[in-house]
Amino acid sequence: KKSGTKTLCVLHQDSSSVVEWTQCPGDRSQQLLETQHSYETDLVFVSSLTGSMNHSHERSRWAFTFSVGDLRSITVREEGWTFLICKLKDSSSLPALHFHQGGSREFLDNLRRFALLTESLDDETCLLLSTPNKTLSQSFENLLDDNNFVCLLQKFRKDPYVTTLGGFSKVTNYLFDALRGAEEQHQLIPGLEINQQEEPGFEVITRIDLGTRPQVTRREPLSVEDWAKYQDPEGRMINISQLKQAIFKGGLYHAVRKEAWKFLLGYFPWDSTLEERKALQRTKTDEYFRMKLQWKSVSEEQERRNSRLRDYRSLIEKDVNRTDRTNRFYEGIDNPGLVLLHDILMTYCMFDFDLGYVQGMSDLLSPILYVMENEVDAFWCFVSFMDQMHQNFEEQMQGMKNQLIQLSLLLRLLDLVFWNYLESQDSGYLYFCFRWLLIRFKRELSFQDVLRLWEVMWTGLPCQNFHLLVCCAILDSEKQKIMEENFGFNEILKHINELSMKLDIEEILQKAEGICLQIKGCKVRSAAQVGVLRSFNSSTVSVPET
Repeated sequence: KKSGTKTLCVLHQDSSSVVEWTQCPGDRSQQLLETQHSYETDLVFVSSLTGSMNHSHERSRWAFTFSVGDLRSITVREEGWTFLICKLKDSSSLPALHFHQGGSREFLDNLRRFALLTESLDDETCLLLSTPNKTLSQSFENLLDDNNFVCLLQKFRKDPYVTTLGGFSKVTNYLFDALRGAEEQHQLIPGLEINQQEEPGFEVITRIDLGTRPQVTRREPLSVEDWAKYQDPEGRMINISQLKQAIFKGGLYHAVRKEAWKFLLGYFPWDSTLEERKALQRTKTDEYFRMKLQWKSVSEEQERRNSRLRDYRSLIEKDVNRTDRTNRFYEGIDNPGLVLLHDILMTYCMFDFDLGYVQGMSDLLSPILYVMENEVDAFWCFVSFMDQMHQNFEEQMQGMKNQLIQLSLLLRLLDLVFWNYLESQDSGYLYFCFRWLLIRFKRELSFQDVLRLWEVMWTGLPCQNFHLLVCCAILDSEKQKIMEENFGFNEILKHINELSMKLDIEEILQKAEGICLQIKGCKVRSAAQVGVLRSFNSSTVSVPET
């Protein structure tokens, strides 16, 4: 960005980053004169392996360089214009950076590409910095290369989030880019409000009295006979809130799922009659096969000139051939279930041209097709599910970014001691939960347990973010082992991944619901403090003002 002789450059490379201020080439005396009238700075991000502060005699006496990793905080001040005061971790301060002609916000926005900036609890004008720890990158790389992790390596390389991110070693850059910026933190958890506008002399709540966790019991699944009781003579569903509560507490017997999932996913309106649903299915069947015909009718010659469709087909064929092949519905060669899985995913590319196909989506479709046993119904239920999960698979993966931030904040509020331990082991961002969130525990639970968990979550009870409480429930069960055995970064990651297929879904659901009730009943310790935990979900769980 240039303004006369003023230049602002941002260079993003793999090695560590530094901030460098220099005067641009030109008439030195004129620049010194300008400096007397304006302290507008020339800020350049450069890539370097050295991080020490450097006052070069060959450059202006005002020039300096420091590593972003050495930066402790930036204080933002306003005096008719904006100026920034940078303080290093050794407590030394740098010359104030004045922005007479604007640009301070752009500087901070660019700095957020390299570091996490968070408001200080004591001073809202002070931004605290934390930068990616090399341990994080090295641990992921070691995990992929170490012979001791061969089995885990094979699983990671096949899992969707590895290829989605273009290599697991790049998760570090993604996460620290994701968990940055105050603008993203203003809406961390819908209904879970942390007030940042503290009054003078007050603090933000960091500890809350959760009280005793209530005991929760589960019920029997909803049977075909039970389901029928919630329909009127014309087929409309009645007492829907009560019905959803029954499903949340016990799930569904398998014989009910084929019909019930269509309602839970929004394919069928709850207030539709049986005849209206038949008409809807006829319309949706025509629409589906029109889209399917679009890709089926593409000739080989056309496809040679359509790299996007060609790439989608290649990815889908690879994923279909390794999705739930131990399940009887998909096992064996030339299994018709695999053909349907392939065709539905190809047709979805015609439905959503922008997203197309991303690895991991086959994991979301597989249980739906298994339950529906019908190509058209499975497609439209999958479309509805993808409406919920879409942001997880977008290129920017905003949904994943938000959920990781939300989960970290939630765990910090629920169990600060455990969160601090994870933070001390470079695990505070809970990146080991990435796969849980990306494909909703599909790789962590047995196939039947996945069906149970998904139908419970689709009720929207007791809150829309119940899957985050499921994460907290699992971590709550594992925290004792993690802390008592003093697991480090690699051990935590290895332990969490080895939980796959060892989790008890009913125990997890009990604990997750108990945590939710515990949040509902929590009391803030001091009425004089601001930053009250108001609620986890505005429609279901509230915390009284104190």
